[in-house]
Amino acid sequence: MSFTENDRKVQSKKGKNFSQRTGYDGPPFAVAIAAASVTDFGASPSAVKQVARLASANERAVRNWFEAKNSPSGENLIGLIRHSDAVLSAILTLAGRGPLGGSDHLASVRRHAVELLAEIDRPQAPG
Repeated sequence: MSFTENDRKVQSKKGKNFSQRTGYDGPPFAVAIAAASVTDFGASPSAVKQVARLASANERAVRNWFEAKNSPSGENLIGLIRHSDAVLSAILTLAGRGPLGGSDHLASVRRHAVELLAEIDRPQAPG
């Protein structure tokens, strides 16, 4: 089956610019989501399959997200954020909100808890 000239184009030729409307000067939305996804999940084909399952999306669509050809829809983006701290951080950065204050604190508390558990589990010298 071949496509005709009247078929829908897969990508827009205009290349809408996110920064013109918001004053944001960082990478485009699709590029930021792709970089964050690769950071959390890797760039392998198995990562694409994993993200497709987590976000309830088509594998081909997810591959396009990873290649920054397209970006996820709102529903898929929420599914992605649910499983990826890097994507959440990218969205907050794009929105000009910066990282959430509590997330750094929780990571610090977790690190201290792990250190304490390691200390408790360390064998004690007979004394």
